[in-house]
Amino acid sequence: MEEKLAKIEERLAEIEGQLSDPAVYGDREKLARLSREQKELTPIVTAFRAYRKAKQDQADAQEMLSDPELRELAQEEFAAAKAEAERMQEELKRLLLPKDPNDDKNVILEIRAGIGGEEGALFAADLLRMYTMYAERKGFTLSVVSENLTELGGVKEVVATVEGSGAYSRLKFEAGTHRVQRVPETESSGRIQTSAATVAIMPEAEEVEFTIDPKDLQIDTYRSSGAGGQHVNKTESAIRITHLPTGTVVECQDERSQYKNKDRAMKILRSRLYEAEQEKQNAAIAAQRKNQVGTGDRSGKIRTYNFPQNRVTDHRLTGENKNFNIAAIINGDLDALIDALTLADQAARLQSENKEE
Repeated sequence: MEEKLAKIEERLAEIEGQLSDPAVYGDREKLARLSREQKELTPIVTAFRAYRKAKQDQADAQEMLSDPELRELAQEEFAAAKAEAERMQEELKRLLLPKDPNDDKNVILEIRAGIGGEEGALFAADLLRMYTMYAERKGFTLSVVSENLTELGGVKEVVATVEGSGAYSRLKFEAGTHRVQRVPETESSGRIQTSAATVAIMPEAEEVEFTIDPKDLQIDTYRSSGAGGQHVNKTESAIRITHLPTGTVVECQDERSQYKNKDRAMKILRSRLYEAEQEKQNAAIAAQRKNQVGTGDRSGKIRTYNFPQNRVTDHRLTGENKNFNIAAIINGDLDALIDALTLADQAARLQSENKEE
C-alpha cells in the first residue's frame, strides 16, 4: 500500500507543477482535468503524510524506551503514535476504495405511489417535494419530465432529472421502498395508516456509453395534457418513445418544444436500458453487493417516516445512528442521513476487503 501511496504523492506533485505553469490556463479542458485530479488526490496524500509522521513518531518513541528516565513519557508517546498510525491506515484504506464510476453523473429520479391509495400518492408528492428541496440545497437542478397526478394533488408516478456534479453519489442510496406512518388527511377517525412509495435512482447514461439503434424505436407524438393553456390544443409536442425489443416506454410532455421533449425522453430511455444492461452484467457480484448498504432492490423497505413519533428510521443503519428528525428530513435536510449511509457503505466495503486479505 505504501508503494502505491508514494506514487500517488509523486503524481500530485507533478500535477501541482503543471498547474503552476501559466500556459495550462489557456487550455480549459486540460485545466479542468488537472484540477479534478488534484482535488481527488489531495485528501489521500494529506492522510498519507499524517500516517508517515505517526509512524516516525512511533519509531522515535521506541528508541526513547531504552532510556529509564524517559521510559514513562516514551510509553505514552509510543501508544499515542501507534493509535494515530492505525487510525490513519484505516482512513487511507477508505480513501483508496474504488470510486463508483457513476458518482459524478446526473440522475434520473422516478417516484411511484405504492400501497395506501390516495395517501400513498400524497406521500409520493411529499417525497418529490423533499428531493426538490434537497436539490436546491445542493445547487442541483431538479426538472420534472412527466407526472401523473391525482385530484387531491398526490403523485401516482413522476419522472424527473437531477443535474449537478455528484448528484448520483448523493442520491444513489435513496432507491427502494419508502414507508410512511401517519394519520391521513383523508381519514376522519384519526387512525394511523401505513402507506408507501417506491423511489428509483438511475445514473444518466451518455450516448457514448449506450447506443440505441433508431430502427428499434417507435416514436409517437400527442397533445400535452394538463396545464398549458391553449397551447395544448394546437400542437402535438408531447413525445412517447417505445423501445421495441424490450417494450420499454418513455413519455415526456414537460417542454413546449417537441424537439426538447424528444431529447429528454431519449435520455431517460437510454438510462433505463443502460441500467438494465448493468444489472445483467452485475448479476455475478450481486451477493457481494448485498453486504453493502442495501441492494438497490426497489421492493426492499429502506426507510420509515413515522409522523406520530416524529422520526425517520433508515433500516440499513444500526443503533441510534438510524433515527433522524422527521421535520428536517421531509424539508430536504438529507445530508446527515446520506452521510451516514455513505460511511456505512464504506465500512462494509472495507470489512469485505479485510476478509479477502
